[in-house]
Amino acid sequence: MSNYTHTPEQAPPTHDAAPATSETAAPPTDRAGHVERHGIDVIPAAERHGRPRELFWVWMSANVIYLYFVLGGVLMLLGLSIWEALAITVVGNLWWAAVGWLAVSGPASGTPSVAIMRAMFGVRGNRVFGGGLGVAIGLFYEIINIAVATLAANALLGMLGVPLPAGAEWAVLVVVAALSFVLSVYGHATILKLSPFFSAALAVAFVVLAVFVLGAADFTYTPAPMPVGDHWAMVLLGYAIVAAGPLSWGTGADYARYLPAATSKRAVIWWTALGGFIPAVLIGGLGVIAGTAIDMTDPQLTIGEIVPGWFTPIFLAIVVLGSITNNVLVAYSTGLYAQGLGFRVSRAVTVVVTGVIATAAAGWFVYIAPSFLDTLNASLELSVTVLGPLVAVYAVDIVLRRNRYDGVALSDERRASPFWYSGGWFWPGTIAMVVATTVAVLMANTTLYVGPIATALGGADLSAFAGPILAGAIYAALWLTTSPYRDPARRPAATANTAHETSVNEADQDETTADVATSDTRMTEVTA
Repeated sequence: MSNYTHTPEQAPPTHDAAPATSETAAPPTDRAGHVERHGIDVIPAAERHGRPRELFWVWMSANVIYLYFVLGGVLMLLGLSIWEALAITVVGNLWWAAVGWLAVSGPASGTPSVAIMRAMFGVRGNRVFGGGLGVAIGLFYEIINIAVATLAANALLGMLGVPLPAGAEWAVLVVVAALSFVLSVYGHATILKLSPFFSAALAVAFVVLAVFVLGAADFTYTPAPMPVGDHWAMVLLGYAIVAAGPLSWGTGADYARYLPAATSKRAVIWWTALGGFIPAVLIGGLGVIAGTAIDMTDPQLTIGEIVPGWFTPIFLAIVVLGSITNNVLVAYSTGLYAQGLGFRVSRAVTVVVTGVIATAAAGWFVYIAPSFLDTLNASLELSVTVLGPLVAVYAVDIVLRRNRYDGVALSDERRASPFWYSGGWFWPGTIAMVVATTVAVLMANTTLYVGPIATALGGADLSAFAGPILAGAIYAALWLTTSPYRDPARRPAATANTAHETSVNEADQDETTADVATSDTRMTEVTA
């Protein structure tokens, strides 16, 4: 048995601690214009600062992007009516509420999402389902952003009459990538500082675009009729494509982890969710409406049919800037996920390394791959089969533990760690992910692949519904019947309730409490 005794870095906050109500000065480790020192380690209490409303601008700046305009157009290309496409845009983006829910684990633990997920998969299991999947997902979206921004930048340069010598288009790609990765290297404080300015500039440009789109829209647009079965298959496919956006952001804790532990959970949820939901719905809806007037197969070219000539360069510029601002957050989280793989290097180094990989891959998609849009759609459709179950397991774990995460214990990767579980794996999380993802893949109906269950259902793709529900249910059932949680008295929620509270008004009080007592109990069961 290990003699290791866990000593918390900070005392657990009690339920009667009031949420932070005033600004506190940023510590030297998190100053705008300076490279952030922290990675996946715990943010000490003395370095916690900020307000939840700052999260709104972080998520807003990352989601006022051209990609949602494209996805709105894709819904129209699927043959849906304008009202069906608008409804799917709203319903699919309701998943932003889940992103907000995941974000509350950041202030509770003081660690990013990839460290928190050790509680769900174990130290070793998390290198597959946390770090591994996180890097893969992050690289995928980095590639998309670089590719979209590069295509728009090339078009903008051509419109401005700037000649590009042979091979110079690759230099454009490198410059676009470098701009986003530089800000990601600087990190949290710099992102917070610049986010409101990026949000404002992009929002104004999209408002002007909306004026032209609405003026050219055909609200009497009627798609070509199709068989009922095919129609519902397209509705479900459209939902999967839209839902892939918010489901890819299981990283809310990354940007909330600097907030004081007593920060209102409700505020964290709302500011995070609204920062993503509002631009995703408005810009996606704009893409839907534009689809009634122009061919959305390549809107960067056809947009010129409904906007005046002077606005086309502005439109291309917002495509470039929006893709870069989105990539700032994506690259930042990808760097943290890469650290979660176990590499003992700084976050800045992992951001650069993953950025180089993404840049090379984006070059292939832009200049070599036969059809970027087809590849994008197929990838988004299939990504839901993994992203949905992953978000569901994370969300359910927060519920089961009452958002009680001990950041210091989560950072311990030794065999004596309370989250080493069985050989470094926590089987409830592992089984839930494998089973739910497998079922979701079998239910998928994409442009490149149709699963046997989808075929049996006449083409209906239920992966975006079944995957999350199945993963959450399996995880909850196994969590409640797996050691050490088989004994209700030893579950995190029960232990924390006994130690720190007798009654809680959950409507008004924050429940963020470090699960120190339970961590110590678990460690007595683990051999070194």
